[in-house]
Amino acid sequence: MSSNSVKPLSCRFIDSESDVLLELTNGTDQALKSVEILTVFLKDLDTPGGGPSQAHIRFDAITSIRPRENVVLSHKTWVNGKAADAGGDLLERLKIVTGEIKPYVLDISWEDLEGKTRFQRIPVGH
Repeated sequence: MSSNSVKPLSCRFIDSESDVLLELTNGTDQALKSVEILTVFLKDLDTPGGGPSQAHIRFDAITSIRPRENVVLSHKTWVNGKAADAGGDLLERLKIVTGEIKPYVLDISWEDLEGKTRFQRIPVGH
């Protein structure tokens, strides 16, 4: 795996009528293939001092993102080993709040045109 100083991906959170969505943007002039975000394990807010993660968010992999394209990722929130319903979605916790510490990262990997795996970290959350 390789990392370079170029940060080709950016993200933003979109508030829709019923939930929050994550949008990735490929800011390069090249297609990115096999784009994946590692599962994000959320801190336990109910246990004083924190505890083992009871919730995590999984994102679906994307086959490719064309140059300068935006894509909205599908995701699923899991709590205690069970898929949460729409009311239990926790993607809101990954939104960036100005002035707040960003306790999470989106660890993203993809394959470039030469077939090399690249990765990027984007700090998120509040």
